[in-house]
Amino acid sequence: MKRFLSLLLILSAASLHAEEWDVPVRAGAISETLAQTADGDILRLGAGIYTENVVLDRPVTLDGQGHATIDAQGFGSVITVTSDGVTVKGVTTIGSGSSHDTIDSGIKLTKTAYAPQILNNVVLGNLYGIDIHGAKDALVADNRIEGRLDHRMNDRGNGVYIWNAPGAIVDGNDIRYGRDGIFVNSSRDNVFKNNVFRELRFAVHFMYANGSTVSGNLSVGNDLGYAIMFTKNVEVIGNVSIDDREHGIAFNYTNSSDIRDNYVRGAKEKCAFLYNSHKNDFSGNWFEGCSIGIHFTGSDKNRIVGNSFIANRTQVKLVTTKWYEWSEDGAGNYYSDNAAYDVNGDGIADAPYRPNDSMDHVLWTQPAAKLLLGSPAVQLVRWSQSAFPALLPGGVIDSHPLMKPVKPDVNGKLPHDG
Repeated sequence: MKRFLSLLLILSAASLHAEEWDVPVRAGAISETLAQTADGDILRLGAGIYTENVVLDRPVTLDGQGHATIDAQGFGSVITVTSDGVTVKGVTTIGSGSSHDTIDSGIKLTKTAYAPQILNNVVLGNLYGIDIHGAKDALVADNRIEGRLDHRMNDRGNGVYIWNAPGAIVDGNDIRYGRDGIFVNSSRDNVFKNNVFRELRFAVHFMYANGSTVSGNLSVGNDLGYAIMFTKNVEVIGNVSIDDREHGIAFNYTNSSDIRDNYVRGAKEKCAFLYNSHKNDFSGNWFEGCSIGIHFTGSDKNRIVGNSFIANRTQVKLVTTKWYEWSEDGAGNYYSDNAAYDVNGDGIADAPYRPNDSMDHVLWTQPAAKLLLGSPAVQLVRWSQSAFPALLPGGVIDSHPLMKPVKPDVNGKLPHDG
């Protein structure tokens, strides 16, 4: 806090005497002009292409005014920020190098760059888009980031790469191509909101990012939407996943987190997948049109209430000998395949719902048994279990299933909303 207040005082004082520099359009002109500036000055770029690598080593504003391009011509990072209090806005960056070792990027924010603001830029065809590498309290907002297409997806860099950058906010960016839209490794207390992700491997990919928030994002047609791994105390709220090829939401060794009001539709494998993840709160989510609505493996003590499972081929997959109750305070979840009745009209079905039976368990563990699905023996087992639930081997029971689905408020985020 003391550092922040000191920086604010310095920048406020500098802004009273800030000088504006019009930078001529020629090779090396930005670096030459920067050498003459004082703290708080503004560098205004002209319409055209500047061929150079820019290092912002003092608190200045670099303003491309929406019509300036900086081209690194295939070497290093296009813009590197090493100072406190730098703003980069309205610039197009192209032509980074191709080294993963040095993380060649359109814009790189180093650990000495405290509270940089990267706003309304266009970051095109660089190996990495924006690298927040140790910079605390960075703001990356309203940028368009498109990765390279001349590498295989796994050989590309990420749209936004975050390492050890507490307090980073990534807000309102449009991220396309590249490897992962946002990749986080060993950070904390980050916020990723209102971004759009397309044609990527993962939209958001966390590893060791405790206390972070993912909210209001849209993932369309990626391999996987939101992958949260080796993390705790995360909020994943109000996100949308449409037609992601594998999973909409995937948790791997993620605990004590809140997954609420998300909308997942059309994932070819699983709307949601939990692997060795415990004590999480799943509520108010919409899982529709996936091969599996939600799949649990090695996960325990999760709260599953108020979700809607719509037309998934398998609504719930959980192989266990224990029973898990999926209702609370007289209300559970909605299942589109539950032929329920509600005599008293209170919105709660009058009979419990069990989404799986013992034959489902057999088929999950022995896929070859599908050949027997039409046999009289299988039909007899299923009839017996429906008539005598005590024969069931364990799994999910929802004692108070909902009669109507509850759609989360994602207006304006679905593709057809415009």
